[in-house]
Amino acid sequence: MKLEDKVVLITGASRGIGKEIAREFIYNGAVVIAIATNNEELEDSKKELGENKYIPYKCDITNIKEVEEVIKDIINKFEKIDVLINNAGIVKDNFLMIMKEEEFDSVINVNLKGTFLVTKFVSKFMRKRKEGNIINISSIVGIDGNVGQTNYSATKAGVIGFTKSWAKELTLKGENIRVNAVAPGFIKTQMTDNLKDEFKEAVIQKCCIKRLGLPEDIAKLCLFLASEDSAYITGQVIRIDGGLTI
Repeated sequence: MKLEDKVVLITGASRGIGKEIAREFIYNGAVVIAIATNNEELEDSKKELGENKYIPYKCDITNIKEVEEVIKDIINKFEKIDVLINNAGIVKDNFLMIMKEEEFDSVINVNLKGTFLVTKFVSKFMRKRKEGNIINISSIVGIDGNVGQTNYSATKAGVIGFTKSWAKELTLKGENIRVNAVAPGFIKTQMTDNLKDEFKEAVIQKCCIKRLGLPEDIAKLCLFLASEDSAYITGQVIRIDGGLTI
């Protein structure tokens, strides 16, 4: 199995894309440490995905003390984190001129600051072991922008900047730490279920592959990037959007 005996930390792993990544990784032999803010969803996912393979931690990734304590506890219990997947994210869409400060700040805090904080503490232990793998979930709107998503697109562009910077910084002393980003298009999740049917149909018609993406599509790409099959890939941003943006 591709990830046998690997310890994988996934943020936002209680539902949607994060939960599907957890499912795929568990199937391929990993122990998944699942971080999220909703304890009920975490426990439900634990029952579904496996009591011994899905280890839930309730944590607010925007709180530096909580993040530091959780990462230390994980290291104490498992002695390592082989793979980190920064998946947690929120949206609060609005047009620029009427976007509230809270709408901007909350998305920046979760999507950008949260990714920074988790990686800050995890990478410390990866550097001690001189190996690791970090996968950041960005978005095509971080590359191309999108109407009504000033805050979200800024964070996802920032995640791409993180990816390229960390790929360089975390190998300065010869460490084998790879960092890549995945940039999904429109994926069928709770987040996109709220979109109007006519909008979703318009997106589908623009795609070369005439459907919305599925969480499983993202999970399989993450599996490839987390495995030795991609051992010479780092600092890259991989679009996965069904040909929407070509």
